[in-house]
Amino acid sequence: MSQNQLDAKMFKEMFLAGAKNLESKKEYINELNVFPVPDGDTGTNMTLTIMSAAKEVASLDENATLKELSKAISSGSLRGARGNSGVILSQLLRGFCKEIKGKKQITVSVLADGFVRAVETAYKAVMKPKEGTILTVAKGVAEKAVELSEMDMDFETLGQEILD
Repeated sequence: MSQNQLDAKMFKEMFLAGAKNLESKKEYINELNVFPVPDGDTGTNMTLTIMSAAKEVASLDENATLKELSKAISSGSLRGARGNSGVILSQLLRGFCKEIKGKKQITVSVLADGFVRAVETAYKAVMKPKEGTILTVAKGVAEKAVELSEMDMDFETLGQEILD
């Protein structure tokens, strides 16, 4: 079934599932990170950050709005941010949430705009951004999402095209 709109309930479920997926892959991410410093804790820091947000999201009523979810994600990730990667992740989430908080639903176009806002927010938060980091990956995702958002496609197709 193709999906081209997400309501708050579906977004909440997706966010919580994504947080659990990141948590399950944290050791892999710890081993993967070698740039700019092979510090071995990137996955752990990102997990602590997103799980703090997930805790706040999970505590919301099942009828929470995108505005309420945005506030929980943004404040929870900021409070739980650990290390550089956690801070950058919290800023990506903060920017994305700024974009979606006033919406009733997330469309492919809104998602792309959210990615752009996420990247802008994160780059502004880092004093000396280094290319080749999570910032570069986020920028590439945002650019591709904007390019693809002009086509008529569902979220699954969009995600696969971005990954490819």
